[in-house]
Amino acid sequence: MTKLNKVLSLVILALLLVSCSKETKANFTLTGNIKDLKKGVVYLQKDGDSSIVDLDSMIINGEPNFSLQTNLKEPVLLYLKLFKNDGEEHYIPFFAAEGVTELNTTLKNFNFDANIKGASQQDLLNEYTQVMSRFNDKNLNLMQANFLAQKENDSLALDSIIRASNRLIKTKYSYTIQFAINNKDSEVAPYLALYEMPNANPVYIDSIYNNLTDKIKASLYGMRLGKVVNKK
Repeated sequence: MTKLNKVLSLVILALLLVSCSKETKANFTLTGNIKDLKKGVVYLQKDGDSSIVDLDSMIINGEPNFSLQTNLKEPVLLYLKLFKNDGEEHYIPFFAAEGVTELNTTLKNFNFDANIKGASQQDLLNEYTQVMSRFNDKNLNLMQANFLAQKENDSLALDSIIRASNRLIKTKYSYTIQFAINNKDSEVAPYLALYEMPNANPVYIDSIYNNLTDKIKASLYGMRLGKVVNKK
């Protein structure tokens, strides 16, 4: 074997070892399809200490299917980001856990058409967001009614709309609190307490945290929630 062949063999062996190492480390795969996407780049991302971190990426050129991988230490919220050079941010958040998650959506309605199947945590998040979407629809109706009442200078209607809006906010918070308590054995519970209830009474945040199982208290979001509780 010539010296050149030996060098090439060593390079190929090194590449194979790196490839095998990556494969053994990757315990999570995101697969899916973005209907009508011809060209673009998809990224698998997570929240870092001070910025978003890219975990994997794939260039889309004609074929809308994608497959992205990473290694997860525990269930965590990730993002599928689409870059298509239009000056806008396109991303879909989802809960990921060890295994395979399937995410299918469309180019036209990238965020709203997302259908996600995989982790049990994502199933819970789907259940929660479906209810929240109904609350959001009611809030839009109240905003439209508020606009018309202001336009017509109807003070009685405005007062009624404001009371209805306040009741809706309380109902949303109550649902989130109860949902988190009912799912105390899922990472979704502390996640909701952290990011869906920024202005909630600390008593309710304490209640959610105290009801968490020991395993969830020791999770990423459980520990973050614990720090918030200790500060308050």
